[in-house]
Amino acid sequence: MAEDIFQGYKGKALQTLMKFNVRVWGQAEIATTRGKFTGTVLPRSENDDDLHIVLKIATGYNIGIDVETVSDMVETGYKKAVYKIPEKEFPFTPGLPMVKLLGTGGTIASRLDYRTGAVIPAFSPGELYGAVPELASICNLSTEKLFAVFSENMGPEQYKKLAIAIGKEIENGVDGIVIGHGTDTLHHTAAALSFMVQNPPVPIILVGSQRSSDRPSSDAALNLQHAARAAGHGDIAEVMVCMFGPTSDEYGLLHRGTRVRKMHSSYRSTFRTISDTPIATVNKIEVKPIKKIYSHRRKDRNVTILPFFQERVAMVYYYPNMFPDIIDSLVDNGYKGIVIAGTGLGHINKPLYPAIERAAKKGVAIYMTVQTLWGYVHMFVYDTGRDLMAKGIIPAENMLPEVAYIKLGWALGQTEDLEQVKKIMLTPICDDITRREPYNGYLIYQGGLPEVEEFIRKYHK
Repeated sequence: MAEDIFQGYKGKALQTLMKFNVRVWGQAEIATTRGKFTGTVLPRSENDDDLHIVLKIATGYNIGIDVETVSDMVETGYKKAVYKIPEKEFPFTPGLPMVKLLGTGGTIASRLDYRTGAVIPAFSPGELYGAVPELASICNLSTEKLFAVFSENMGPEQYKKLAIAIGKEIENGVDGIVIGHGTDTLHHTAAALSFMVQNPPVPIILVGSQRSSDRPSSDAALNLQHAARAAGHGDIAEVMVCMFGPTSDEYGLLHRGTRVRKMHSSYRSTFRTISDTPIATVNKIEVKPIKKIYSHRRKDRNVTILPFFQERVAMVYYYPNMFPDIIDSLVDNGYKGIVIAGTGLGHINKPLYPAIERAAKKGVAIYMTVQTLWGYVHMFVYDTGRDLMAKGIIPAENMLPEVAYIKLGWALGQTEDLEQVKKIMLTPICDDITRREPYNGYLIYQGGLPEVEEFIRKYHK
């Protein structure tokens, strides 16, 4: 058989497929020492191992079968995947808002052909209409792919280009902007855009997907619909993250870009507002504000774009027995700013004190946050905190560590005057610093407790 019918397979896995004459995209029945499995043989990445055959089973999930356990394979059918969605022209509907989707990499939506197991990427308006036709009833959509990078490769270069692109779209008259983004560093980009795009007249919604579209539990299409609804029809003109609220499909949450964080590696409801409440809920029909105070949508086209960033800024997560050479190495390598995620109210050990003094004397801006995430830095309570402030560390109130890192890079990108940097850092922007934490801004409940179990049974599984 030709090599293209064994896409990505090599070594023992390839030998097994050839032995039983089963092709990629073939429907197969596989007998193993662990039982029988039926499904579609999927391609493998060139970087995957050669010990497993990947099978998409009837539930829509993928399983890996160890070739050492295979005793027999029979191909019962075959249909080669088609990788492109037939485009349908995205309809223009008078009266619906104009929304611009900016892509940063990957696929913002996709369609699964369950007969073949193919995940078919979609990005152009026509492809998106074919993949998520519900979008046509929400807005008039246009798209532009700015980057093709994984979210871990997003950084200052992309932040600045995004901010400039957003400014141009606002000037062009769009009613809202959606930014498709990987979830791993979504909150970093949300913070950067909150500082670089100030006082926008329209909603700016960052959205991603925790689960790929080849899974029955994918959140991609629904997140996209929620984001389009918030961008096109919502009254909240701020930089926000739109992702699942509960683990079910009931509604999404809109989180302010400076107070949001990814809090679970795989839950669809991974994003949480920290030390505050989300700004709104959103479903396919409406946006319901939770907070009473927010920036309202305006009809003007005025926005302030400040695309600045000093890349020589670091975030250091303190741990017991940290040595001073960690700080010294940053200074020696020309870093201009350091954000520390300290213990408790904002503490580090005494062996670091001389390194902190040396850094401060060389003009390095050093800010303290707390690794507890919830709560404020309080460096006046203990001698440790007072000593650290005397040596040059500045408490960053209740800024999240990642937000403080982004803000310090943004501030140092505008000026090297440390007093001006301090003024920028400690002036609240988009609630990156809040006057107080609301009574319901900290809620972490543990399963197993009677009252928690009662709540779960009554409201959410």
